[in-house]
Amino acid sequence: MNLVEAIRTALAMIRAHKLRAFFTVLGTVVGVTFLIAVITLITGMDDYMKKDFAGQVYGFNTVQLRSRPSVIMNASTEEWRAWRRRPRLTFDDATWISDRMETPGVAAISSSIGGRVQGPRGLAIDNVRVTGASASYFRIRDTAIEQGRPFSDQEAERGLPVVVLGREVADKLFEGRGAVGQTVRIQNFPYQVVGVLEKQGSLFGMSMDNVAIAPARSAVNGFVNPHNVVDEITFKVPEARYLPVAMTEMEGWMRIRHRLRPDQVNSFEVETAEAGLSFWTRISQIMMVALPGLVAISLLVGAVVIMNIMLVSVTDRTREIGLRKSLGARRRDIRLQFLIEAGTLSGIGGLLGIGAGVALAAAVSAISPIPAQVAPWSVGLAILLGVGVGLAAGVYPAVRAARLDPIVALRQE
Repeated sequence: MNLVEAIRTALAMIRAHKLRAFFTVLGTVVGVTFLIAVITLITGMDDYMKKDFAGQVYGFNTVQLRSRPSVIMNASTEEWRAWRRRPRLTFDDATWISDRMETPGVAAISSSIGGRVQGPRGLAIDNVRVTGASASYFRIRDTAIEQGRPFSDQEAERGLPVVVLGREVADKLFEGRGAVGQTVRIQNFPYQVVGVLEKQGSLFGMSMDNVAIAPARSAVNGFVNPHNVVDEITFKVPEARYLPVAMTEMEGWMRIRHRLRPDQVNSFEVETAEAGLSFWTRISQIMMVALPGLVAISLLVGAVVIMNIMLVSVTDRTREIGLRKSLGARRRDIRLQFLIEAGTLSGIGGLLGIGAGVALAAAVSAISPIPAQVAPWSVGLAILLGVGVGLAAGVYPAVRAARLDPIVALRQE
C-alpha cells in the first residue's frame, strides 16, 4: 500500500465514522489551539513592546536619567523609602549634564501629570496628560506635527505660554475647527495653540492623543512638578552604537553632580529602552519556558484519546483486517494503514487548532489592548506536533492490528 492510497483509505474511514473522528481530533485541536493562541499573543506583545511602547514611552536610541526607575514591579517598602530619599532632578541638572556630554546627541527634559484643559465656550477635558518639556522633546520622540508647528527653543527658554495639543484634545475642544491660533487654559493659565500632533493611537488602551505639551519653564512649572523639578532628562544619540557610551557618560557626570564616592550606589537611574523593557523580557521568557509543558500536557491527553479510539477501531475492524490479510496484505501494510489514519486524524486536528488558535488570539486582541501577531514558525510547529502526536499514539494500535491472526480475525463477528 503506497502513501497516497493509505491517506485515501484513512479519509474514507474518517467519513464513515464521523463521531469517532471528532473525538479523536478533539484533544489535538485543544492543544494546538492553546499553542497558537499563546505564541501569537506573545509574539504580538513582543513586537508591540519593542516598537510602539519603547518608541512612545522612551524614544528610540535614547538614554533616560530619572530619580527612580520608570517601571517598578514588586518593589519592597525599603526600596520605596530609598527612592523617596533621592534628590529630584532639576532644570540645572539638565543644563549641567547636556553642557558636558561629549557623545553626539541631543538632550531634552520632560515632566507629566494629569490635568484639566479648557477651551472656548466652556468646553473642558479632564485627565489630559499635561507635559512640560523642552523644544527638543519633539525631536527626541520623533513626534510629527499635523497642523501648525512645535514650539521653538526660544519660546521654551523664555517660558512663553504656547502649547501643542494632541489630536483628541483638539477635536474635542474645537469640534473640527482649526485649533492653531486659538487659546486654551491649562489649570486656568491661558496658552496659545501653536500646533496639533498627528494621531498616535492608543497604548494598552490609553489614548496617546489626549495630551497637551507646553514649555517646561512656562506656567506649568510648579504644576506638573515642584518648581524647577523634572521627571526625566533624555539624551538621544544618532545611532544605537552610541547608547552604551552615552549611558556610561551620563552616569559618570551625574555621580560627579551628586558628589558620590566610588563606594556609594547611584542616587538616580540611568535607563535605555532595553533596560526599561527588561520586565517584559522576563515575563515573555517565563511564558515561553512554561508553554511547552502546558502544551505537552494537553497533547498527551489528546494522544491517549487517539490511542484508545484507535484501539476501539482495531476491534471494530477485526474482520476487515483479517480479510485484507487473506487477500495478501502484509503486516507493514496494516501498520501503515492505521498509522496514516492516526496521523491524518491528528493532522486535521492540528489544522483546525491553528485556525481556532488564530481566531482566539484575534478575539482577545479585539476586546483588549493586547495585540496579536501570528509567528510563521508556530504554524509549522503546530502541524508537526499534530501529525507527530497522532503517529506516536497510533503505534500501539497499528502494531496490534498487524499482529492479528487472519483466520481468527475472519471468525470475528
